[in-house]
Amino acid sequence: MEYRPLGNTGLSVSVAGLGCGGNSRLGLGRGASFDDCVAVVRTAVDLGVNFLDTAEAYGTEAIVGAAARAYDRDRLVISTKAIFRGGDDTGETVAGKVDAALRRLGLDHVDVFHFHAVGPASYDHHREVLAPDLLKLKQQGKVRHVGITETGPNDPEQKMLTRAVDEAPWEVIMLAYSLMNQGARQRIFPATRRRGIGTLLMFVVRNIFSNAAYRRDVFAKLVEQGQLDASILSDGDPLGFLVAEGGAQNITDAAYRYARHEAGADVILFGTGDKAHVQDNVASILRPALPPPIVERLHATFGHLSGVGLDRPGPVKS
Repeated sequence: MEYRPLGNTGLSVSVAGLGCGGNSRLGLGRGASFDDCVAVVRTAVDLGVNFLDTAEAYGTEAIVGAAARAYDRDRLVISTKAIFRGGDDTGETVAGKVDAALRRLGLDHVDVFHFHAVGPASYDHHREVLAPDLLKLKQQGKVRHVGITETGPNDPEQKMLTRAVDEAPWEVIMLAYSLMNQGARQRIFPATRRRGIGTLLMFVVRNIFSNAAYRRDVFAKLVEQGQLDASILSDGDPLGFLVAEGGAQNITDAAYRYARHEAGADVILFGTGDKAHVQDNVASILRPALPPPIVERLHATFGHLSGVGLDRPGPVKS
């Protein structure tokens, strides 16, 4: 495993991070038992993954906590999140949600606590009303670092994060980024690198990469909308060059490698409910960067797109 600093937090994190939500939710999505879901987490940790991201909304905090208790707590970096409803929530709500998360996890602190899926309209309330109380919990030691995550499908232009990365108190952000959704290269990463904000990349792999029929439909619509030239449909799979010319094992492998080696990317989040897929995903994230001509082609062809591939994952390996 490879490790790197998470911004200026002082935390050392694995470049591959286990996302405990999505369609799989560690296996809960297909009806796996609690113990089987714990085994997925432990498989990741035994491969060197030390970053575990969960959330109240995922229903997997108790699973992460049970798995974490099998290891030295200082070995792991545990992140969780909660959704707040704009003006309906106050600072007291923040304390209640953090305490509830710690009870479910069975821990006395989390390394990062995020405001979850914050849209542009509610950002001011989160920053001005809720964040001060989260900072109080940081002073108490219940939260080590303060984070915020975007709602990619509802904010494809990343208006919320474009503001957040230039303002206190955010130490870590979670953002959508992939080879079909590259906007953060100009909008977000220059600021996070300059200010030392840690980055967690989600939506790196979605159906557009793992489902060929769905991919064809998406590209056909992009051509119809005038966002891509029709020639991209002439040679079969529009992303087939990633395997044929890029040396990737498959398109999913290429997608992980593209994100992993982007300047400004700290942790690449992957989600699964299958122990074998944990190994596959980690292996992809640890492979070398795609060849420069392939990366340049990706930037030239898809760099102008916004919000493509931000669908929820289907029941496929992701």
